[in-house]
Amino acid sequence: MPEPTSNTPAMDGVVLRPMTAADLPHAHALSAELRWPHRPADWEQMFANAEGIAAERDGELVATGLRWLWGESHATIGLVIVTPACQGRRIGHRLMSALLAGLEDRTVLLHATSEGRGLYERLGFVRTGEVRQHQGIAQPAPLVALQPGWRLRPAGLNELPALQALDAAARGMPRDALVAELLQSADACVVLDHDNEPVGFAMLRRFGRGHSIGPVVAPDAEGAKALIAHLAGLNASNFTRIDIDFDSGLAEWLESIGLLRVDAPTTMVRGGPLAVPQGGPSLFAIVTQAVG
Repeated sequence: MPEPTSNTPAMDGVVLRPMTAADLPHAHALSAELRWPHRPADWEQMFANAEGIAAERDGELVATGLRWLWGESHATIGLVIVTPACQGRRIGHRLMSALLAGLEDRTVLLHATSEGRGLYERLGFVRTGEVRQHQGIAQPAPLVALQPGWRLRPAGLNELPALQALDAAARGMPRDALVAELLQSADACVVLDHDNEPVGFAMLRRFGRGHSIGPVVAPDAEGAKALIAHLAGLNASNFTRIDIDFDSGLAEWLESIGLLRVDAPTTMVRGGPLAVPQGGPSLFAIVTQAVG
């Protein structure tokens, strides 16, 4: 990514520089300070496909921000963290300006906390929706009955191109490297078939305090429920998290299987809208709030 505008300390002594893998333990400490659930392994996985900016003061990491470039026209931004001791000093604004450098011709997606939304609006982001974070001890979920011609089955590694295509159509941007990494590391990946053609999929992954279900791609809400119920059943009696699109209509059903709403970050976009084809698959649950 472009170098930060300067490595010269600002008046507050904060220096911006490219983030490296050596920063990950300190970045994890920053997120833990804010009580974010990310494990060191979660940071490593997210950083593998990212470019990052680190902010230092007196040799100590005080802020981070990551961006992911997808294809030629899209990007996501996440894990923008400023230690509480340094908040209110425009470090977040400087981080975001560095992360946005060179992205002027891209559609950029992020999920904003209530604290960060004002900053992102000033930088040209507009609200396009809302994510609902649900979590809890998953209860055994009644399996969703599928119509004739529909079935659930395990995904094979040879199906990676099909899953990448489904994810790209549902998210509105190509994320081939991310989907490949997730398929390789997921505890389970289940495919929704219609007449022997994959039309949706969902993954169960280690994340944070337990496991996370996501992404979930399906042609409709009933298909999404079938995928989620299967994975929630596999993880029954264990901590499970899922971050859904508010417009998915799944919130009440998720609460019925023990996954209660705990947060509602705002989906924001800068640049052109995400091009999601009408009549195609929908993204019912995101991967993480950072990567979208």
